[in-house]
Amino acid sequence: MTDALKRLSDEGVAIWLDDLSRKRITSGNLAELIDQSHVVGVTTNPSIFQKAISAGDGYEQQLADLAARRVTVEEAIRMITTADVRDAADILRPVFDATDGQDGRVSIEVDPRLAHNTKATVAEAKQLAWLVDRPNTFIKIPATKAGLPAITETIGLGISVNVTLIFSLERYRAVMDAYLAGIEKAKAAGLDISKIHSVASFFVSRVDTEIDKRLDALGDDAKKLKGKAALANARLAYQAYEEVFSSDRWTALESAGGNRQRPLWASTGVKDPAYKDTLYVVELVAPNTVNTMPEATLEAAADHAEITGDTVRGTYDEAQSQLDDLAAAGISYDDVVQLLEDEGVDKFKASWVDLLKSTEAELKRLSPSEA
Repeated sequence: MTDALKRLSDEGVAIWLDDLSRKRITSGNLAELIDQSHVVGVTTNPSIFQKAISAGDGYEQQLADLAARRVTVEEAIRMITTADVRDAADILRPVFDATDGQDGRVSIEVDPRLAHNTKATVAEAKQLAWLVDRPNTFIKIPATKAGLPAITETIGLGISVNVTLIFSLERYRAVMDAYLAGIEKAKAAGLDISKIHSVASFFVSRVDTEIDKRLDALGDDAKKLKGKAALANARLAYQAYEEVFSSDRWTALESAGGNRQRPLWASTGVKDPAYKDTLYVVELVAPNTVNTMPEATLEAAADHAEITGDTVRGTYDEAQSQLDDLAAAGISYDDVVQLLEDEGVDKFKASWVDLLKSTEAELKRLSPSEA
């Protein structure tokens, strides 16, 4: 079943799993996916942790221990989530070593409630890197306006970063600029920049979901434009990546040992059942990229994805034309991408708050009675 995944890997697409739970770690499932399905990385987010911890599998003893110590709910959540990330990083360590640090990584996100606070985001990134204490960790920082200087500062400290919640081409260019500034800062501080890695998570399916909804509201004539925006947006992002990482500014950093910040295709599970379930896999094949997939998408790709080679380079004119057609139909690109960023932050905040509430309830239930 994994021939398609091997072909995808051979085309330069790193396959990461967009999920993590303690059960997946302790059952051997994660190790099996690495061994049999060409999985070379893991991403997490607040929604993933909320789902995993609320399900309860494997967390009972640690929750009981934390309750006995009467820790705060905030500390409990960080102890639980960093333990999972640390264990997953250990499982992926051979991949990390074999790829010289490029893959074999596990991502953990800063508290989403800090998304608009630069200083707090940097402080949280430092704390998470210290707590996990594994070289093959990515700290996820959202690409909000406040997140951009936090990215530069964190990279400048030598901490590898997964920049998340990127929707717009303008913001993506700002993210790449923030990364280069961070590498320049790290180099000036005398750090070994060859040890610093980064990915930029460009979200895909949510773009189609929002724009398709707006096209439906415009009537039948506009519906022919459905299902094109997300791929066009991502392909133009790759064009921007090629431009930035062939610039003189980057060439100087690369000659000093710098690593390119790879584009990562996120939100690649198809939301509309009318589309092929492998759409955002087979149509975004390009060298030096990452595709982080929910398990259902990974299984679909393994089963029936048709990998035909590079499906990104050479499409830029068509992609721009498709975005131009959307603008002509009255779809505001700027409005859509800002809405999606705001919604993305809000959804992760809501998941984090739900996790706080459910964990607090468990800690109370398990707390020893007063003597």
